[in-house]
Amino acid sequence: VKVVVDAYNGTVDFYVSDPNDIIIKVYGTIFPKLFLPLSEMDSDLRKHIRYPKGFLQIQATMFSTYHMTDPKVFYNKEDLWEIPVYGKEAIEPYYTIMKLPEEKKEEYILLLPYTPSKRDNLAAWLAGRCDEPNYGNLIVYTFPRDRLIFGPRQIDARIDQDSYISQQLTLWGQRGSQVIRGSLLIIPIESSLLYVQPLYLAAEDKGGLPELRRVILAFENNVVMEENLELGLQRLFAGKITLPSGEKESITDKSSPNTLAKEAMQAYERLNELLRRGDWAGYGEELKKLGQILKKMAR
Repeated sequence: VKVVVDAYNGTVDFYVSDPNDIIIKVYGTIFPKLFLPLSEMDSDLRKHIRYPKGFLQIQATMFSTYHMTDPKVFYNKEDLWEIPVYGKEAIEPYYTIMKLPEEKKEEYILLLPYTPSKRDNLAAWLAGRCDEPNYGNLIVYTFPRDRLIFGPRQIDARIDQDSYISQQLTLWGQRGSQVIRGSLLIIPIESSLLYVQPLYLAAEDKGGLPELRRVILAFENNVVMEENLELGLQRLFAGKITLPSGEKESITDKSSPNTLAKEAMQAYERLNELLRRGDWAGYGEELKKLGQILKKMAR
């Protein structure tokens, strides 16, 4: 991404992140006053520029084939990737704040997962970076082939196979309610992934707004459904908190699953409040705290 467009108060400004790009130079010669250096954009606005979803979707489709660098592998299409389908539609890129591997701090990025062709496990992540000085850069992370990393369809199947969850969904449907599954969030935690999906109920004959009724969480081979995130985390990680080797501190009441689950729920509620207020700096800090709590629970 070379150009950032700022439309405000009836004016449109074009800022370029790479003035040495040959295409930018050509158009800059034709229209001398068209492009401005990105450094001239207001600093508050620069903090909120985002990598476009449409760009990443197009690039991801092309990269699913052209990530293969070996000519024989490319010719035989031996390592094709696909954008996973959840429900009836392909997953769309989504924005999140997280610390990329080997990076020192969190950043705002646009993520999209890959699965191997005609398979459901995850193969890689493609990320578009939004923060300076890396705005516009793409980075891909591949999962090890010797480990099974569940993809969206596999998690969806595990949810449907859970006897309690499937029974509850059937019961709600028979009572005249429409069960709506929210977006499946995939949250990286060190070397594992936590899957979170909200469940909504809406009255079919009253035209009411969907109401959040349950939260489904999946981690490794475990799937739970509870009334809220706090209870779900308690069930999912109960009894799994152990000290890493080499640490001498004993586990206190402050590190109990119940306490950590409450802290995670409080952080989640603060995230929603910061999101409603548009406080992105506070959102990033709070997301970092939530990540630290989830890491403790994963250990």
